[in-house]
Amino acid sequence: MATNLHVVMVPWLAFGHLIPFFQLSLQLAKAGIRVSFISTPANIRRLLPVPSNIAYLLELVAFPLPSLDNEQLLPQGCEATVDIPSENIQYLKIAYDLLRHPVKQFVIDQKPDWILVDTLPYWVIEIAQEHRIPLKNIRSSPESLTLTPEWFDFPSPLAYPRFLASGLHGGYYGQNASGISDDQRVAKVIQASKAVAIRFGSECKLSKEQVQEIAYGVELSGLPFLWALRKPDWAVNELDTLPCGFRERTQGRGVVCFGWAPQMEILGHPSIGGSLFHSGWGSVIETLQFGHTLVVLPFVIDQPLNARLLVDKGLAVEIERSEDGSFGRDDIAKALRLAMVSGGGEKLRSRAREAAQVFGNRDLQDTYFNRFVEYLKENGAANQ
Repeated sequence: MATNLHVVMVPWLAFGHLIPFFQLSLQLAKAGIRVSFISTPANIRRLLPVPSNIAYLLELVAFPLPSLDNEQLLPQGCEATVDIPSENIQYLKIAYDLLRHPVKQFVIDQKPDWILVDTLPYWVIEIAQEHRIPLKNIRSSPESLTLTPEWFDFPSPLAYPRFLASGLHGGYYGQNASGISDDQRVAKVIQASKAVAIRFGSECKLSKEQVQEIAYGVELSGLPFLWALRKPDWAVNELDTLPCGFRERTQGRGVVCFGWAPQMEILGHPSIGGSLFHSGWGSVIETLQFGHTLVVLPFVIDQPLNARLLVDKGLAVEIERSEDGSFGRDDIAKALRLAMVSGGGEKLRSRAREAAQVFGNRDLQDTYFNRFVEYLKENGAANQ
C-alpha cells in the first residue's frame, strides 16, 4: 500500500554504490514508499528496468553530468568510475560536485521526507540541513575510517600492510554464431562440479601481470571455474587479456565471460562452491548468502579490512603476497586448493555453510528491512 513518504537517494557514481542504492530503492518502492533515485543519464541507462508494478513509485532522475573545461580530463560519456582510469576519478568528483545546484533545486521543489546519501556528496548534507530534511549518511565523516569506533572495545589483529594502506586513497543469454548461448555454455562446463567463481568488480584495475598470474594460478589449481572478466584498458582485445593458450588448456573445466555477466545467477548456481574475489563489501554479502568458500585478494578502499575480518572469522583464505603487494601463480593455486579441496580447508567450508544460514536468511533480512521502513515513516520530515 502506497504511503505519502518520499525518499530521495543520492549515490556516488560507482556501480558498487549505484547498484546497492538502486536495489534499496526497489525494495522501498515495493513497500509503498515513493522514491526519487538521482544519478546521471549514462548511469541510469545502465540500470535494470524498474518493474512496471512499482514504476509509479520509483522515479529515476537523470541530471546531466557537467563538463569540465578540459574535456581530456573527463571525456564526454564517462559518468562512472568504471569508465575512467583510477587516477582520473578526482576529475569525476569535480564534475559530480557541480550537481549541487540542480540537486538542491530538486529538493526545494519536491520537499522530500528523507534523503539517503552516499559517501562523497558532502554538499547534500548541507542541502538537507538548510531545508530541515532528515538525512541518513552511511558514515559520519571520512575520518571515521581511521578511528576505532566506540563500540570496538576489544583488541583485534586487523591492520593494513604497507602496500595495501596506499589503496585506501587511491549479451549473456542470447544465441550467437557458435549456436550456444553463454549461459548454456557455462552450465555445460560447470555442471556436477564444485567450481570457483572469479570476479574483481569494476574498481580493481588489474595490471597485465596480475591478470596473467591469476590465470596461471587458476590453471595450476586444476579446479573448474567461471571467470567474469572485463577487458582491461591495456588489452588490445579479449585474446590479449589472457596468457597464450590459456583457454585451450582449460577447455572443458573453465569459462571466461568477458563483459557483463549475471552475477547473482552465477553465484547462486548449485555448481559454484567457492569465490575468488576482491572482498568488496557488497560482494562479500552477496557471496556469503550462498555458503561459498572465500578466497580473497584485496586491493583498494575497504577491501583489505574486509579481507582481514573474513580471515579472522574463519570465513576466508587470503592470497599470500610479498611486501610490495605482488603475488604469484603458486600463491593463487595454493589458496584455491586449500579452500576448495584440501582437508585443511574443511573447517573453512563448514564456517561458510554456517554463514549462509544467516546471510541467506530471507525472513531475517525482511525483518530488518521492515524495521527500517517503520523508522523512516516515524522520523520523516512530516514528523519533525
